Parts: sequence; structure tokens; C-alpha cells
Amino acid sequence: MEKIRVLIADDHAVVRMGLASLLGTSKAIEVVGDAFDGEDTVRKTIKLAPDVVVMDLVMPRKDGIAATAELQKKVPSAKILILTTFGSSENIAKALKAGAIGAVLKSSGNDELIGAVLKVAKGERYLSGEVQQLLKDDPPLPDLSPRQIEILDSVARGLTNKEISTQLDISLESVKSHVKIILEKLGAGSRTEAASIAQRKQLLKI
Repeated sequence: MEKIRVLIADDHAVVRMGLASLLGTSKAIEVVGDAFDGEDTVRKTIKLAPDVVVMDLVMPRKDGIAATAELQKKVPSAKILILTTFGSSENIAKALKAGAIGAVLKSSGNDELIGAVLKVAKGERYLSGEVQQLLKDDPPLPDLSPRQIEILDSVARGLTNKEISTQLDISLESVKSHVKIILEKLGAGSRTEAASIAQRKQLLKI
């Protein structure tokens, strides 16, 4: 039986070594290489053609989300498994949307990580229990347009609809419509609640 070829992408050498040692304990897995940032990951995935890329989210030059999106275009046969300590539902959701089919936290047990690689290699979606709970407790926000984020930022700074209309040079009715849609998308009952959610989710410039 052919082994599952795995590439490890993480900006910390100690983590890469530890993961290689761990995954190497499985007779079904062969670690064929490692990468230290997103650009290196894309380059080596093209060169080595692994079955699975174990991808960290936070890396220099190109993060795991951007690298995942690029690999979906250039090497769609490579399955992406996100492995991260960065417990942000937003970033995990973005990585899944970019094309990753699995996600586990680095706090997961050794057996779970190996099992995740085996499932992802088959094209099966795998989210660890911790990731599922994170997405349930802190669901990612729906997409907001650049204009909606701009208006939300103004709302958070306490501007009235009329002031936003003047500042952005759009009609008052357009501002009211955008604010209504923003509240609906955020599931907020008021402008104050919308601003609070946006602040917590780090959507604002302020």
C-alpha cells in the first residue's frame, strides 16, 4: 500500500521537527518535506506533490489562508489540513472557505492528528471537536462588503446616518439601507451592539 505523502508547513523549526517525528510513527504516512512560510509551502507543494499539506495559519510572507487559496488553483490534488494554535473562528473559517478540508488545533492529541491526516488524505472533511466547538461558540461573521465595513466603522465612531452620508458622499437612504443590512448580517439589535461585535471581531479601523 502506498503511503500518504505529507508536507509540513510551519514557521517554527522545532514544531516542524516534532510533527515530522509524530507523523513518522504511522506506517501509513511518509513526511516528504517541510516549509517555513507560505511562499515556501506553495513552491515545495508544486515540486514534491504531497497528498496532504499540514498547514499552519500564521506564517510570514504569505499566511496559511493565502497559501491554501493559491494551492487550490495550482495544485488542487493536494488536500489541506489546518493545524494551528490561533483559536480564531474567523481565520479557520476563511481557511476552510479558501479550500482546506480539515482543521485541528495544536492542542489536539497525537492520535487525533494522525487520524485527521488519514481522513483528509481520502478527501473527507475533518474538524476536531475543539474546532467544532469554537465555530459553534463564536461563529464567523458573514461577509461584509468594503462599503459596509466603511459604514460600520463610521457607526462605531458614533456618527449619525446624516453625518455618514455627508462623509462618504452617498445618499441618506443608501446609508439607512446599508445600516439595516449590516445589523441583519451581524445579528445585532442596535448600532451599539453592531459596533461591539465588530470591535470584538477586529473589523474596525479604530
